Amino acid sequence: MNEPFATCTVAIIVLTSISSLMAFRDPVFQEKHLFSVREILTEKQYYRLFTGAFLHADWNHLLMNMISFYLFGRHIEYLFGPEKLLIIYFAAIAGGSILSLWIHRHHEYHAYGASGGVCGIIFSYIFLFPGSGISVFPLPVSVPAWLYAILYFVGSIWALKRQTDNIGHDAHLGGAIIGLWTTAVVEPWIVRGQPKLFLAISVLSVLLCVYIAKNPLFLSLSTFRPILPTSKGKPGEQPRHTRKTLQVDAILEKISESGFESLSEEEKVLLRSASEEYRRRARTKKSG
Repeated sequence: MNEPFATCTVAIIVLTSISSLMAFRDPVFQEKHLFSVREILTEKQYYRLFTGAFLHADWNHLLMNMISFYLFGRHIEYLFGPEKLLIIYFAAIAGGSILSLWIHRHHEYHAYGASGGVCGIIFSYIFLFPGSGISVFPLPVSVPAWLYAILYFVGSIWALKRQTDNIGHDAHLGGAIIGLWTTAVVEPWIVRGQPKLFLAISVLSVLLCVYIAKNPLFLSLSTFRPILPTSKGKPGEQPRHTRKTLQVDAILEKISESGFESLSEEEKVLLRSASEEYRRRARTKKSG
């Protein structure tokens, strides 16, 4: 049986590939369009919530995302139409970006990649095609889609908390959550088809959001040491005073949410150090 050409799926892949190639060659173009917390929150450059999904770190990053998008997206386009594919994909991109923005609101944080949108498409596929399997390298057999969904979701939360790699697990989670919920809006029957799995993912999603809301320092203080691009497009370390200001802001938000006793010893030490530093500066200004 000949399947129709997945025009919309391929168009997104072509557009993403061209944009990524331009960013590979032009660091200024990359800097202007990547996901950046500072520019989104202070400069109101909200377009970065979407444009970062059309940039990638390198060819391997691009190929992995685009192959995954094609393998799952084309089936959604064939059976449910290009409009629903676009709605789910861009909603998932927005979901991944917004969760990243929320989690990293006290960080100097940059990111790029279509992973949030791709994860939304994968989770959409899991519910639109119940009983399907997901191939996971290096396993020789496919994993049942429902099991893949649970393991991926729990594993991403664990990896996000540990922060031992350079992967945007927050964007993956946000994309998966919003991709799933958007699919439930455009195709409500998926909830009736797999009610227990939908409920499990939804409950985990809500619990994650509640936990993050009550713990502004969801990520440890060590994550306040990101690498920033310089004017030449090469990595540069964030200034120490900027890191400390971001840390103190996050600690003060945690106190307002949960009280002083909720702070860890590391956070209390940092707050006392910052307080003493501010007092020294005040005394210096008065003596001058």
